[in-house]
Amino acid sequence: MDKYVIIEGVRTPQGILGGALKDFSSARLGELVVRGLLQKTKIDPKLIEGVIFGCVGQTSDAPNVARVIALKAGLPISLPGYTVQRNCASGMQSIVSACQHIAVGDADVQVAGGTESMSQAPYINRDLRFGKKLRDSALVDSLWEGLTDPICGQIMGRTAENLAEEFKIPRAEQDRYAIESHARAFRATREGKFKDEIVPVEIPKKMAGRVVPSEIFSEDEGPNVALTEQMLSQYPTIFKEEGTVTAGNACPISDGAACVLIMSAEKAKSLGLKPMASIRAWAFAALEPQRMGLGPAYATPLALKKAGLTLADIDLIEINEAFAVQVLACRNMLDFKLEKTNVQGGAIALGHPVGTSGTRLVITLMHEMKRRGAALGLATLCVGGGQGSAMILERK
Repeated sequence: MDKYVIIEGVRTPQGILGGALKDFSSARLGELVVRGLLQKTKIDPKLIEGVIFGCVGQTSDAPNVARVIALKAGLPISLPGYTVQRNCASGMQSIVSACQHIAVGDADVQVAGGTESMSQAPYINRDLRFGKKLRDSALVDSLWEGLTDPICGQIMGRTAENLAEEFKIPRAEQDRYAIESHARAFRATREGKFKDEIVPVEIPKKMAGRVVPSEIFSEDEGPNVALTEQMLSQYPTIFKEEGTVTAGNACPISDGAACVLIMSAEKAKSLGLKPMASIRAWAFAALEPQRMGLGPAYATPLALKKAGLTLADIDLIEINEAFAVQVLACRNMLDFKLEKTNVQGGAIALGHPVGTSGTRLVITLMHEMKRRGAALGLATLCVGGGQGSAMILERK
């Protein structure tokens, strides 16, 4: 019996580091998708009982960004909201948290999502508050620091190199996977496959003394159909001497937001709403931080067991492409088919705003399930720090 259903989901187009969305804060991006969700669903805001957002790099100008988003989006002031942080799975954790509220009877209708402006991650200085007696005082890039694991001391790209060594996956195979991701995403964009899930963003133009028309940003900024194996072979390896992981076969640092309207199946029925998908099961798992990319291979079997399914039952898979080698290593462990995985491209092309991706994967998956008439889908991510997250969707 269905317990938790998703009525609709929307996202911004995803921007690259310093790209089209660089001037939009996480709060502003979240506001835009909540407004877009309200407009698309026509839901009475008074019916919403909670707002939950995932965000990895919250900033001091918007503490508890979920509450800030809710109020800026015009939701009732009486509506509570809170923010969750599970690194790359933060956007999926928000959906799980919403389901848990439904399960215990706290709320029937909620907005859950994720938001991230990696472009606006601040530089910080931990020396200045109480003074620096001698020598220089350096700024710390909170973005770069946040991508480095505090337990094993390795940056995320170095953990990907660990998997290349463990599974003996050559660079050429990683590069070919990246090219295919870009090709699929570019084709999907040109065919309008993402239009139903994207809320276009109006970007004001700045020109002193003049009023100029705004630009409309409506497509993901990353997909590049011009990439070739020859081009990618020239990219330097930056995480390990004579390594295999490059900026070309890894996801780009990105900006974006996404959210879904989730409610109990009974509430949806009483409102006469047809869900896009129901949530059949979810699971989280943990492993060594230095092997964090294998998280999906640990979480997926747990979710399948809860759902009473096998991987062969799954029609479509969305796995977050933190790195090409990470997806390929998980494929080696789980033995899933790439032909039904990330069929419209993945994060290597589309981007990985870390707090957003867990929600974005679910949205892209359920839209593709609807197009194909697929019954069962899997969304799964690796998580910095050594975790995995997986969620199984069903359409009837």
